[in-house]
Amino acid sequence: MNLIGTGATGRVVRSGVGGRRVLTAVIAVAVMMAVASAVVGGSLMAAADAPFDHAFDKQRGAHLTAQFDPARVSAAQLAGTGKLAGVTASSGPYPSTAFRPVDRAGLPLPTLTLVGRPGPDGGVDQVDLTSGRWARQPGEIVLAASFEGPAVGIGATLKASDTLAAPALSIVGFAVSAGRTADAWATPAQVDALASEGRPVTSQMLYRFDAASTEEQLLAGRKRLAASTASGALLSTRSWLDTERAAAQGAAATVPFVTAFGVLGTVMSVIIVSSVVSGAVGTGLRRIGILKAIGFTPREVVRAYMAQALIPAGAGIILGVVLGNLLAVPLLSDTEAVYGTVALPVAWWVDVAVAAAALAVVGLAALIPALRAGRLRTVEALAVGRAPRTGRGRWAHRATGMLPLPRPVTYGLATPFAHPVRALAMLLAVASGTVAATFAVGLTSSLTAVGAAQDPESRAAVTVTTTRLDDVVPPPPPPVGDSVASPSPAGGSTAGTSGPEAADPAKVRSALESQAGTGSYYGKARTEVAVAGISGSVRAGLYEGDSRSGSFEMLSGHWITGTGQVVVPTRFLERTGTRIGDTVRVTYEKETASLRIVGESFDTSGSELEIHADMDNFASAAPSTFLVEVRSGVSADAYAQKVAAVVRPLGGDATANAPSGQEGVILIMSAMAALLTLMLISVAGLGVLGSVVLDTRERVHDLGVCKAIGMSPRQTMSLVLSSVAAIGVTGGLIGVPAGYALHSSVLPVMGHAAGTGLPSRVLDVYEPVQLLLLGLGGVVIAVLGASIPAGWAARAPTATALRTE
Repeated sequence: MNLIGTGATGRVVRSGVGGRRVLTAVIAVAVMMAVASAVVGGSLMAAADAPFDHAFDKQRGAHLTAQFDPARVSAAQLAGTGKLAGVTASSGPYPSTAFRPVDRAGLPLPTLTLVGRPGPDGGVDQVDLTSGRWARQPGEIVLAASFEGPAVGIGATLKASDTLAAPALSIVGFAVSAGRTADAWATPAQVDALASEGRPVTSQMLYRFDAASTEEQLLAGRKRLAASTASGALLSTRSWLDTERAAAQGAAATVPFVTAFGVLGTVMSVIIVSSVVSGAVGTGLRRIGILKAIGFTPREVVRAYMAQALIPAGAGIILGVVLGNLLAVPLLSDTEAVYGTVALPVAWWVDVAVAAAALAVVGLAALIPALRAGRLRTVEALAVGRAPRTGRGRWAHRATGMLPLPRPVTYGLATPFAHPVRALAMLLAVASGTVAATFAVGLTSSLTAVGAAQDPESRAAVTVTTTRLDDVVPPPPPPVGDSVASPSPAGGSTAGTSGPEAADPAKVRSALESQAGTGSYYGKARTEVAVAGISGSVRAGLYEGDSRSGSFEMLSGHWITGTGQVVVPTRFLERTGTRIGDTVRVTYEKETASLRIVGESFDTSGSELEIHADMDNFASAAPSTFLVEVRSGVSADAYAQKVAAVVRPLGGDATANAPSGQEGVILIMSAMAALLTLMLISVAGLGVLGSVVLDTRERVHDLGVCKAIGMSPRQTMSLVLSSVAAIGVTGGLIGVPAGYALHSSVLPVMGHAAGTGLPSRVLDVYEPVQLLLLGLGGVVIAVLGASIPAGWAARAPTATALRTE
């Protein structure tokens, strides 16, 4: 069936669409915004649907990344491990080391794991280049795509360290490894050249197994690797399951709030389309009567009014799909880096599903008022269309007339009561926009609080280590973890067995105490321990001194205050079935201690477990890092340089900490919240615009009479704007509590999806003044939406208004 029709029906449809250009534009733009927001949200939800699994399968990622000591096992022996039972594919050995490059401005980058590979392809971990090319000769380097930015791009040069003789490395490409086997790649010769400068080198092997879906299967594979080589040759391994769990948790956290925005956008679109089409029927009763009088059947009338809604809605759907794809691209680019993928275009089925759903929603929204038009009797429609309006809302005019306000204002305040259904639609649109704004402000504030809580060590002004930073072989990059890292809970780095001697912690401590600018400090060791009831090793932070300044946010209980205590994350309690007050047995190297759980920490590091305890529980433990607060008025950079000059000859180092910013999933969610909120507020304003246009056109004769008896253009504007002011206030009063409640409901769901509870600092983010301003936002939305028709009403000549029926 041709919806527009031909002949008379087609002319009626075209006349209706072209004659109400503002309302047609309102429907088109409102639908466009709603569809665009749905495409953006749907695209990101699709990207969050097992993104790691898709990228990992595409790249044939490594189930196990193993580091071997080249002094204990030859390259030929390592190549032979690829033929062990259960191994389906292997790549390597590749020389691997760690270095801390310095950019052109002399600022150090984080310590990176560098792997020497002749090319990105291989039987395992087929690295994807996102830009540039692969390193072909010494002096060239390829970085992980997450490092690409304005200061670090193709052609930029890095120094391998901050020493004068450090070689220069030119960035020739950026790449992504779904399994995160390295932070940077170069030729094997380049890695060997860096090894000659004292950096320990290990041999990296990448394996895929026929059975690798559980940690037990991977642990069995690790044991076979260890048994096939000399004792002590296998230094560490890293499981793909840890990376997968961390990625899945980060992705799952985006789903609840994207769903909330999607529901708001859908509701607002239905309200606006229904209101506009219903208003078109209400203001066109005489037109409907004439159509029926000249022979139009009820079905033709329904088709005509359905078409007048679906034609602009169809245009809005097409534009919305295009706009949504354009807006989704930068967000998906950020998602690529977070989830380890290379190309995340908007899925075609998202466009199709959103377009089909929008068309169905608009059709249903337009059907009810169109059916009303079709059921109207001809005589009734002609009589109502010619007769004066009934006295609906007169009681409101009498009530507002008693207020000590100018008459145009009281007239405007009473106007919505003449059309309660239309006023209700406008109220719901304003309230929905206020809900979106309130929810978004709370969400971004909560995400900022989460970002600040992610790295407690960054609160310290200066970090002092007992090893040279450019000689440290780091643990696997977060949030990968190392749950099957070793069969014993030995502490310290397992990446190598050679290298410079570490500084004596006692000497570093003495240097700090003798430094004039030292305020306070505490020591920390990152290591691995064994916990009774948990297979594999568990990461641990052991603290020396008063560590309250570097404590994690607490969900319950308290931070460690002495020996015999341990603080654990939510995942630990869930996995072990313990609770605060219970005792767990923790083994560090050959020492075992029974520690009482005194607190539940807020930990967003993914699926990896990390516990926190006092260093005095284990006599053999020693700090590898000191976190220092400088005295008031002391420059952290200058202080770090002075301390570094003292501890570097001892084998240590010192750096000033830069403020940590939002990154990863948090940055994506913040950008999504801002974008979707802007769209929904625009849709709310369009809803007000459409309703006020209908009201203004319906009352144009009354406005002409008011102008004829002396109402000025300014008073006319105040009349129209005051007609939405009360709706704006009421919408704010409804929307702010609803947005607050939505925030309180969605945030815990997001936390649960990420595997943790949320502290009050993350949940209680609204300030009273902030809520008041958000409430006034309802008035702003209403007034901005009504400003265009108010201006038109003020400029309309009196004679024109009087002639218009």
